[in-house]
Amino acid sequence: MTTSSPPTTGQIVARLDRITVWALPLSFLFIIGLGFLFTFYDIFDINVSFIQTCTQIVPKCLAGPPPGATSLPPGFVQASDKLGLPVLWNLIGYVIGALSLGPLADRFGRRDMLLVTLIITGLGSLYTAFTNDYTTFIIARTITGVGIGADLAIVNTYVNEVAPQGGRARYTSFIFISSAIGAIVGIWLGLILTTPPAQFPLGLPFAQVQVSSHGVFLGNGWRIMYVVGAALALVGILLRVQLPESPRWLVTRGRAKEADAVVSEMERRASRSQTLAPVGADTPMPAREPHVGYGEILTNPLYFKRALLVLAVWSFAYVTVYTIASGFTTVLASLGYIPPEAGLIVAIGTLGFLACAVFAYFFGERLERKVWLPIGAVITLVGGVLIALAGHAASPTVIPWAAFIGSVILFFGFNLWVPMTYTWSTENFPTRARTTGYALSDGIGHVGGGIGLLIIVPLLGQLGPLPAFLVISAFLIVAAVLVQFGVSTRKETLEQIAP
Repeated sequence: MTTSSPPTTGQIVARLDRITVWALPLSFLFIIGLGFLFTFYDIFDINVSFIQTCTQIVPKCLAGPPPGATSLPPGFVQASDKLGLPVLWNLIGYVIGALSLGPLADRFGRRDMLLVTLIITGLGSLYTAFTNDYTTFIIARTITGVGIGADLAIVNTYVNEVAPQGGRARYTSFIFISSAIGAIVGIWLGLILTTPPAQFPLGLPFAQVQVSSHGVFLGNGWRIMYVVGAALALVGILLRVQLPESPRWLVTRGRAKEADAVVSEMERRASRSQTLAPVGADTPMPAREPHVGYGEILTNPLYFKRALLVLAVWSFAYVTVYTIASGFTTVLASLGYIPPEAGLIVAIGTLGFLACAVFAYFFGERLERKVWLPIGAVITLVGGVLIALAGHAASPTVIPWAAFIGSVILFFGFNLWVPMTYTWSTENFPTRARTTGYALSDGIGHVGGGIGLLIIVPLLGQLGPLPAFLVISAFLIVAAVLVQFGVSTRKETLEQIAP
């Protein structure tokens, strides 16, 4: 649309909000999603591969008690006891990245910072592949976390700002399909490259790892995993150059001409599949605030309260999410499952992740975000209980269908929680400080996941399967209760939710 006079910022946003379809090239969804694909590949990579990593870089590290024994030999350590620190520091890296790079996206733009975050992430993953000791491994995981934490914040912000107001959860869920693909690749590749062969259903007969007489998982599978991650980041960097800047961000920076150009192209694309409604009254826009980023969140009582609530929600939720996403194989091994069997249960579970992402894409907009969260928490609990009651495979000839089904249900449940909360979290904050608000609350919230793995995971093996899964699910249930005190956002414009 062209006008005889320069468009006002309120008019540009009004034009944007009347578009009811995805109005950027469809390929951009996949390009944006590559960041999520890498992120979840990286999260689930360590889930399976860490047992092999630990036995190679930590002296006297074993997957679990030797066959027939109930405890480790004197002086030996279990992989589950060493998982907490690298994951905690990876998540501290998330916090550092989110808090330092996230606000830069509010100041310098979403697109350019999306390139920076993937560069850092790729370098961190490549560095991880060449580590030879536990301390260096932790440092490399921290660097990777810096990039991932910022990328999560900026991607979710970007998608919510360019998606139609009635489709923010829908397109966040579409991006989340890439997350599921990343998780599936990370888990299955890890199962093949970093676990010993075993007769199905106790593992995969064609897995590549041999175990030494001292219990060391031989081979470089875990290093290959991190090189693959670095390659994924490189592909994402090359493709993200094509993305336009968020028109909403351009408006807040007074760059109306550039915003008008982006919206005009979106209108042109949208008009191919819909008849655009007449442009209504200009969207009320706040006067340009002196505060951007942290200044806006920390000095505005409304947004400060929202940030605290979102922080509390994520802090509890991430205990459950990361215990399953980053530590599930190790947790099952500590509960007595042999590593190949534990890895296979997790690998089967990722199919529930993919099913959940597709389900959320088609049905996520049917209910308010806050309604989905307790539903996801209850499904997670049901899946965990089913795994616990199923127990181990009795023999290689008996397929543990109950454990496999429970794992699929578990992964469906906790992942249904994630894209809905991603969407809701970004909607809570104004465009001028949206990435900062999300980064502040979600970023620091990741520490909850790290603390859970550091403190709670080592205790789960002492509880037994059923109490362990009840504890794992409890944190997500608490988070689902807390979110009910937050704002409703479905089908509202971003400017109405957070003026």
